[in-house]
Amino acid sequence: MDNRQNLTNINWYPGHMAKTKKQIIQDLKLIDIVIELLDARIPISSQNPNIAEITKNKKKIIVLNKSDLSDDKQNKIWIEYFQNKKIPAVLVDSNSGKGIEACINKIEEIMQIDLKTQAEKGRTGRKIRAMILGIPNVGKSSFINRISKRTTAGVGNRPGVTKQKQWIRINEKIELLDTPGVLWPKFESEEVALNLCFTGTIKEEILDKLEIAYQLTKFLIKNYKNKLIERYKLDEKYIEKTLTQDQPENMNIYEIMLEIGKNRGCIKSGGVIDEEKTARIILDEFKNGKLGKITIEKPT
Repeated sequence: MDNRQNLTNINWYPGHMAKTKKQIIQDLKLIDIVIELLDARIPISSQNPNIAEITKNKKKIIVLNKSDLSDDKQNKIWIEYFQNKKIPAVLVDSNSGKGIEACINKIEEIMQIDLKTQAEKGRTGRKIRAMILGIPNVGKSSFINRISKRTTAGVGNRPGVTKQKQWIRINEKIELLDTPGVLWPKFESEEVALNLCFTGTIKEEILDKLEIAYQLTKFLIKNYKNKLIERYKLDEKYIEKTLTQDQPENMNIYEIMLEIGKNRGCIKSGGVIDEEKTARIILDEFKNGKLGKITIEKPT
């Protein structure tokens, strides 16, 4: 039940990463502000450390996307966290469009002084030029579609240099550079790797699904026990009793997972619980928000 030592050894195509990074550095010369897209459930783990390094001399706004899936209380704390670091942040749900207008307003607000200075020098009518950066699965294409009111985004998850730079009109004041490739995540720690597994950034076939579901169940029991009880019709006394059994903790949590499987009808011939199917249900229902609004990472 413990394959975690393998999580930080995945190779994320360093050649592609280097090419993408070089392209972004080149494109940064053309833009005024960086929109860094993060997953609101794991704001730190979904941040590529390279982004802070290569955008340090640019104005920046943090967009906490998928905020409809994250804990409302933690959302507010994360906004304060970034504000304390002097980085403006907004909550967005790209699927519904919630927060998109607030994001546009914040970009205009950040650039207001620069535009005023340029106007005083006679440079009027110049648009704000923005760039979106983010790792895979943070909803970059959905965000671009929403903010530009397009039905399809010309941005894919394949790293590489775009031959022709395209600018997407956001409104009469802002345009978006539709070029940079994807910066893949970096595993700074085992915890970061697990968080990326929970949210689906790492393809499940790369890692052991049962181990990831075990780690997620362990987290949920500790932090969102009531949501787990409600979703899977568990008995709280049963959970407390199981957790205090005189055996290794991983076996206790594994038993609770099997109880979830039993309650969801994941039973094979002979009455054996289908642990793989159980693991898939737990992971999928977390990712789809069926367990409720859950934030994995808390500011430290």
